[in-house]
Amino acid sequence: MDKLRAMQVFIHIADEGSLTAAARVMASSLPAMVRTLAALEAHLGVRLFNRTTRRIALTDEGRRYLDHCRTVLASVQDAEESLNTQAGEPRGQLVITAPVLFGQMYVAPAVTRFVQRYPEVHCRVLLHDRVVNMLDEGVDVGVRIGALEDSSLVAQTVFSIRRIVVASPDYLRKHGVPSHPRELQAANCVRFTAPSGPWWTFHDKGKTFNVPVTGNLEFNNAAPAVDACAAGMGFGMFISYQAAPLVQQKKLVVVLEDFEPPKRPVSVVYPHARLMPARTRIFIEWMKNELLQLNHAAPAPHRVP
Repeated sequence: MDKLRAMQVFIHIADEGSLTAAARVMASSLPAMVRTLAALEAHLGVRLFNRTTRRIALTDEGRRYLDHCRTVLASVQDAEESLNTQAGEPRGQLVITAPVLFGQMYVAPAVTRFVQRYPEVHCRVLLHDRVVNMLDEGVDVGVRIGALEDSSLVAQTVFSIRRIVVASPDYLRKHGVPSHPRELQAANCVRFTAPSGPWWTFHDKGKTFNVPVTGNLEFNNAAPAVDACAAGMGFGMFISYQAAPLVQQKKLVVVLEDFEPPKRPVSVVYPHARLMPARTRIFIEWMKNELLQLNHAAPAPHRVP
């Protein structure tokens, strides 16, 4: 019996949840998968799966053995890829995901620079303002903003970003600088529907409170809302990176900083640390360094004169 092959078959069956799906992933036949699993269980002298006509589930012994198999195969792959990486550049395909605007502004340029440095790697970038199921959609690496809800993913937090309220200097000179979020109820507020809704959330002395806001301009995307605020249409609440270029250009001013909600983490996430190709490890470090440079270059808030 080829033990490494049998371990691969076992891992795929556990990951896919059925012998049929595992056979499809491994481009093998179902009878071959059944024979390999039976031979492995006979060799080990234990049952790895409890099987019925409708489902297959790992036994306690199977769960323990699965971790050992991942470790063994990861070590083999690490050894092979260390030689391949020394002999030449990383190669293969990477699928990367990020939020739309953050991806356009920062992730896509970083990926472009990565491919310029490693031309043998083929990168596919998916920008979505929804939580992508990385396992189901075949994504290798993601950049996430906010708390990680999926416990099956590994997250390396690089830095944190703020949720800020901004307005143009002209608007503030005409209407005044608010000293408390409640003053926004009487102001014109530019909203975009996705994250904010009809109210904005603030914090004061550890407590959260909402302020209802209204205005005569609303978008379903942050970019035009930021531009409208810079044109003097009123206040807007954004994640700091969304308004950063116009804050840096002094076309927008950050207000109500003392009432900002807690910062949100920006993380590089991936499905698992084991069995990770060299190209994925190299890209993760690349993206972390790119995001760290972005954080160091973040502009200081510009206050209204």
